[in-house]
Amino acid sequence: MQGNLPPEAQEKLEELQDLQETAQQVATQKQQAESTLQESKTALDELDDVDEDTTMYREVGELLVKTGLGEARDDLEEKVSNLEVRVETLEKQEERVQEQFEELQGELQQMLGGGPAGGPGAGA
Repeated sequence: MQGNLPPEAQEKLEELQDLQETAQQVATQKQQAESTLQESKTALDELDDVDEDTTMYREVGELLVKTGLGEARDDLEEKVSNLEVRVETLEKQEERVQEQFEELQGELQQMLGGGPAGGPGAGA
């Protein structure tokens, strides 16, 4: 069917496909960030049960380096904070891509003489 489309409609269809790919990439990044965030929150919660004098190590590249409980807690709190911002940013990006997708889909449907946009499959 793509071969029979007017050039402008073909261009919109390609833009839709690009947006769908972008949406999938953003969703994957968000899922990874949410997973890391959850792991970091769990680790932070586990620090509540650790004695102050417990020997702790943190990963630095391929090495484990001795660290204190306070430093470990500070590092994890900073990581959690950064990940929360990252997830929020990705959620906003996901919403923008979805809005662009729906708008472009509506334009393409109008161009092809179809009805209003927003039917099933409008999401990514």
